[in-house]
Amino acid sequence: MRFRATRRGVLAGAAGFVLCGAARAAAPQRIVSLNPCLDAILLEVVDRSRIAALSHYARDAQSSTVAAIAETLPITYETAEEVAALAPDLVLASVHTSIATRNALERLNIPFALFDVPEAIRASLAQVSGVAALCEAESRGRELIAGIEAALTAAEPRTAHPPIEAVVFQARGFAAGEGTLLDEMLRRCGFVNVAARYGIRKWGNVGLESLIADPPQMLLAGQASAGAPTWAERVLSHPALEAIAGRMARATFPEALMYCGGPVLRQTAAALAAARDAYWSARA
Repeated sequence: MRFRATRRGVLAGAAGFVLCGAARAAAPQRIVSLNPCLDAILLEVVDRSRIAALSHYARDAQSSTVAAIAETLPITYETAEEVAALAPDLVLASVHTSIATRNALERLNIPFALFDVPEAIRASLAQVSGVAALCEAESRGRELIAGIEAALTAAEPRTAHPPIEAVVFQARGFAAGEGTLLDEMLRRCGFVNVAARYGIRKWGNVGLESLIADPPQMLLAGQASAGAPTWAERVLSHPALEAIAGRMARATFPEALMYCGGPVLRQTAAALAAARDAYWSARA
């Protein structure tokens, strides 16, 4: 795939990204990613030798599934100066990337792709295809998508139980509402997302009082790392919640699975399926 030199870029339809910068003839060999979700995809579709840098978020074990690998690779803090110094032939950016950085990359004629945030499984898989195509790694992209689809199929409910009312509850009560990628994953894995019950539309914070007044059947609480206390623990240990302990189950849902799709969906599907199965096993 070539880049067209244009100020506004070219919308790449279903893949959900805009291409900007100079034309390129050869497969990129110095790729920079400025987004943690794109980091995860890039690590799956190209060899490490082709990665010039990942985003600094990739090393955050609390919010990244690739932190261990990212420790072995260069990172940037998203500044145009850092990126330009790496002499990349492709930069993967998102709509959350600093506008100043994006404008500077365009002025410097550095090729970059600007990706949307996928809000559905289909859009997330299209993003994988888009990244793979830009990197001229279509075969590995197809393999990755096949693996994600297999994980989604494996996580589907195998019994006729009704959906479990659930809320994904992270630091400070942060929750995902309807119309998000996580909302679709919950539905696909045997849950119904009831964040709207607490006034959450897409993203927002669930108050303790609301949780006490009308608890879900399951609270999927965040965890920074295996065995660590949940970020919501201070709230969940509140004495007022003792009265609803028998009506609200809890399961761990790591924060690192909350925001990204692509290859992360494999882990998200497995975590949700495990929580669902444990819930029904406890009630058998």
